[in-house]
Amino acid sequence: MKIGNVTADHLRSYIERIERLEEEKSNIASDIRDVFAEAKGNGYDVKAMRQIIKLRKMEAHERDEQEHMLEIYKRALGMVESVEEDEAA
Repeated sequence: MKIGNVTADHLRSYIERIERLEEEKSNIASDIRDVFAEAKGNGYDVKAMRQIIKLRKMEAHERDEQEHMLEIYKRALGMVESVEEDEAA
């Protein structure tokens, strides 16, 4: 059946493929949760692991830039001692 420029069989095929992929994605997400739970059960910090995974996805220059900006913001908020304070101590 064809309505306008849409063929029902083609549309159904796309929808079914997407549904299968969504199910696979759900299964993979469940597997990932299981791995994090296992790591947590063995004493690992899951928040830190998630951050490491995020950082590993970045290019080196993006990671360096983000770490540099974080350091600047922490210093501006007095969360770490500045170099001058370190030398004065």
